[in-house]
Amino acid sequence: MRIALIVPGGVNRDGERDVIPALLWLIERLARRHDVEVIALRQKAERDSWSLLGATVRSVGPRPRLPRALGLIMSLHRSRPFDLFHAIWADAPGVVAFTAARLSRKPVLVHIAGGELVWMPEIAFGSASPWSRKLTRAVIRRADCVTAASGHMIELAKAVGCAPIRVPLGVAADRWTPSPPRQRSLDRPARLVQVASLTPVKDQAILLQAMARLLAEGRNVQLDLVGEDAYQGTIQRHAAELGLNSRVTFHGFLPQRRVVPTVRDADLMVVSSRHEAGPLSLLEAAAVGVPTVGTDVGHVREFAPDAAIAVEIGNPVALARAIGSLLDDEPRRLMLAARAQQRALKEDADWTSARFEELYAEVVAGARLGRLGLTRGRRGPERL
Repeated sequence: MRIALIVPGGVNRDGERDVIPALLWLIERLARRHDVEVIALRQKAERDSWSLLGATVRSVGPRPRLPRALGLIMSLHRSRPFDLFHAIWADAPGVVAFTAARLSRKPVLVHIAGGELVWMPEIAFGSASPWSRKLTRAVIRRADCVTAASGHMIELAKAVGCAPIRVPLGVAADRWTPSPPRQRSLDRPARLVQVASLTPVKDQAILLQAMARLLAEGRNVQLDLVGEDAYQGTIQRHAAELGLNSRVTFHGFLPQRRVVPTVRDADLMVVSSRHEAGPLSLLEAAAVGVPTVGTDVGHVREFAPDAAIAVEIGNPVALARAIGSLLDDEPRRLMLAARAQQRALKEDADWTSARFEELYAEVVAGARLGRLGLTRGRRGPERL
């Protein structure tokens, strides 16, 4: 099958920096059995192409990106026709994929992957333009198949008239080699970790406030923050104001080969986000036997209460209380870790690619029957 995968970015040539790991794992697995062309809307400022994990990546280049992307895709389609179009993110990638699919009379799948359906003006997160939100909603209502990573995202989509299929972007067990949950060592500080860019939507400010409360209670805790700083030093300054410099390590960007041991060495993964489709970090931590305490978003909501602990968004007191309670209850911490690991490995990256392949076969078959006049042709998510 020949697949056009339209993405915003996350597919850099070196496969290490400026990448989205779950996207790379999906591409790698699909490319083993299919001809995959990845169209990257914002990976580079110039037009370029390169091989990555068995697929061909094509950078659209400078603005206006959407018409450039559409022109590139249709040129590729005329040369060697695609069987289907698949957008990861429903906003710009979804619009491009949907338009290309309709022009070529091929099916389109759209995966809702982030903030496309929300707008948080206080932190400028999500889709700011009413026109963009309207266009995104039109795409997901009319696409042949729509998927989303978590029940949280499905709820958001249902509110705008779409019923997606749940397909988490799973963790690669060959990168995050599973190991049994381990007993916490009392000879060292309890190690908390978060893997996320430093941005307002990840809300590390409440995590730091929770850390300050834990330390004020006399707890011996250490926090590792892994992720690029997109907040111009705001979080580092907040840590200094709270007197946490000796208790918080800002690692900045780390390649996956260094993230894995950092997470594996932790006692708890902590999510403090205001919004998440996932996060992947919960699944990565679960794979290596580390449980998560976090805000009531994405996979945290899905895993709670038997495989994670979820607390109110934006409440550092509740976050500190949940962390402290779990650190005081080692049997429960190990139980949550074991259950989270079981769930994460059941829907790992291999499962994700296989599930998408099933949906590809469904919509391609539906489109073929539609051209023969045997069905309406469109296989809406409610009929899959």
